[in-house]
Amino acid sequence: MLFAFSVAPTTADTPDGSVSAAVAEAVKIVRESGLPNETTAMFTTLEGEWDECMDVIKRATEAVTATSPRVSLVIKADIRPGFTGQIAEKVRRVEDHLA
Repeated sequence: MLFAFSVAPTTADTPDGSVSAAVAEAVKIVRESGLPNETTAMFTTLEGEWDECMDVIKRATEAVTATSPRVSLVIKADIRPGFTGQIAEKVRRVEDHLA
């Protein structure tokens, strides 16, 4: 399964409104999970089984909640039993069509 999620505080104490420090705390938890993952400008994608991914997403959200009284969480899932390595394979298939 692939989960794309975005978690961020809805308030920021920085003059420019940046939430990157809080987001970095969430990304740290994702990376320490050992699950395949990648972070882009808007989302972090995580690959694994339902329960293990949801646990990581929950802990990442809790890390952001520690920095702000209000947090936004968006989750999108690609549920495809029997397939692994899709975090890279989905992109490879698109690139093959573009070549």
